[in-house]
Amino acid sequence: MADERLVPTVCPYCALGCGFYIKINEGGPMIEYMLDHPTNEGSLCAKGNASMEIINHPDRLRHPLKKTEAGWSRISWDEALATVAGKIGETVRDHGPDALGFLGSAKSTNEENYLFQKMARTLGSKNVDCCARRCHSPTIPAFKRALGASCMTNPISDLANSDCIFVIGSNFAENHPIVARWALRAKDRGAKIVVADPRITPTTWHADLHLQIKLGTDVALLNGMMNVIIDEGLWDRKFVADRTVGFEALVDKVAGYTPDKVSGIIGSTPEAIVRAARIYAGSDSSAIVYSMGITQHSHGTNNVTACADLALLTGQLGRSGAGLYPLRGQNNVQGACDMGVLADFYPGSVSVHDPRAVQLIEEAWGTGPLPMGMGMTAETMPVAAASGNLRFLYIIGEDLVNSDSSSSRGRRELESLDFMVVQDIFMTDTAEMADLVLPAAAWAEKEGTFTSSERRVQWSPKALDPPGEARSDLSTILDLARLLGLDFDYAGPEEVLAEIGRVVPSYAGISMARAEERGGVIWPCPFQDHPGTPILHQEGFTAPGGKARIVPVDYLPPAEEATLDYPLLLTTGREALHHNAGSMTRRSFSLMKRAPELFVEMNPLDADRWSIIADDLVEVETRRGAAWARARVTTRQEEGVIFMPFHFPETNMLTSDVIDPEARIPEFKVAACRIGSMKGVI
Repeated sequence: MADERLVPTVCPYCALGCGFYIKINEGGPMIEYMLDHPTNEGSLCAKGNASMEIINHPDRLRHPLKKTEAGWSRISWDEALATVAGKIGETVRDHGPDALGFLGSAKSTNEENYLFQKMARTLGSKNVDCCARRCHSPTIPAFKRALGASCMTNPISDLANSDCIFVIGSNFAENHPIVARWALRAKDRGAKIVVADPRITPTTWHADLHLQIKLGTDVALLNGMMNVIIDEGLWDRKFVADRTVGFEALVDKVAGYTPDKVSGIIGSTPEAIVRAARIYAGSDSSAIVYSMGITQHSHGTNNVTACADLALLTGQLGRSGAGLYPLRGQNNVQGACDMGVLADFYPGSVSVHDPRAVQLIEEAWGTGPLPMGMGMTAETMPVAAASGNLRFLYIIGEDLVNSDSSSSRGRRELESLDFMVVQDIFMTDTAEMADLVLPAAAWAEKEGTFTSSERRVQWSPKALDPPGEARSDLSTILDLARLLGLDFDYAGPEEVLAEIGRVVPSYAGISMARAEERGGVIWPCPFQDHPGTPILHQEGFTAPGGKARIVPVDYLPPAEEATLDYPLLLTTGREALHHNAGSMTRRSFSLMKRAPELFVEMNPLDADRWSIIADDLVEVETRRGAAWARARVTTRQEEGVIFMPFHFPETNMLTSDVIDPEARIPEFKVAACRIGSMKGVI
């Protein structure tokens, strides 16, 4: 067909950065597999295969909408942007810039996120954050402190070269299935897979050793493994001496974490702990793969720190097949963090507490003094709204009320705002609470770069026109910034990317042309002819003094434990057919047909104790609220633990709002609960 064309794109779901083509023809857009993509080699998960279903969905937002007493009223873009600009001006005049809040999106491009946080900070607000606060915010300070760089150390495909893959707090077989392809290639050539997970999952099916640990006991296990490694002399003496500091303190810290003692904490046998330690330390190249089972805890930063300590103790960094693999959730969450859409970091992971580094950004931007110090996070913004300290909130592509911990509380708190504007592709529950809604272009309807978990920066061209009057986030931000009197004179995303390269050293050599190449460029790429850096820390570390820092941490129990009133523990996570808050996947017909409702998994012993059978409608109650879900009786989790996916609004009504003191992430993974059933409901 003469007018048929293929447009390369990046999958809009998880952060693996899988590539595929959008085939454009008279029959409508459809997926064509990209067989030569270096990460997924043409394969897509169920969500990726269904991604085109959201493009022309009837629920797409098509026009700016203003809330009135009679409901939503369609308005012009000129009126919408003038209203937003006016509300920002009023808020700054009456309450100061600290009363402004900005939540960016891990679904927006790097260029859009960069300008969004630049606009916020140029206006004087330090209250900038994104959904990374709820997934991998502990990775950032922990890796930054230990290694000097807060990101995945090796490409995903390098797992095929591992001799040991230690998976802790990740079910990649369901949630990042492309990772499983590379892990199984390693297994086929003899690699051992060790999995530490409270549940039996499709990932554990491939394990040579599964430690079914108790919820929230990861640090105890990691310290126990390091105790064995030191006691048996399995640590890398040369690596530790030449490339790290802090070893002596680690020896003192883990001395008390004997296998016998740790066994009593985590629920696995001493022999399993010893075996896990020997496999990991004794392999020529060992990788640690983790996800939100490690980070979403009130001690999430300690969990990540202990993972880094284990890799440093054994010298499993800076080599093919080794490394640390934090698997991120949203397609551009790494990029959003790189661009500084965080309350604690400017672009390029510049600390908001570093006056000299922030001054360099001021000089690059040509602004006056930029705000210093920690701003409000995604978790504290609703709290600040309730107290009157936050008056205005601008949200892009984030369903805050459904992804917030203890979300019923968050809904009530957001009602206290003077004004909220939401920019999204669908009328989410958060958008329903807004005063003004702006229709956004989806990923395939705009152009720019996305950065995957493995630091791969890829250019995604525009393949389709957005519906109605919807427009790219970049276009909206530029027009609003000009109304606010800001000097945002950019012709398009290519010019913004060029400025990013001048501000963020690791992006300095990444141009549109280079990002357009198949697979893009893996940062750091410090100059134009640089090939990119797939494996970090081969020559040294960017931490102070060029040496990595071993930071010993103690095991701390979860904030909530089972009691007589709440005798079970609830843990949450992803399932294969849905994604995050579900604003896209719950609008996908093919996915909803296969996974239509919220469920709760429980052990048969717990089901018998409360007279529950499969398919009963079960009420799950925590100290924060109650929700109904369909019962699944299974041995995937041990007695006393139940599991619910967080893709439906009800789940996060139940989760704990206790937060990690450093990364400010809530403890989504452990909450004391109780259950009851409604018999005969189908």
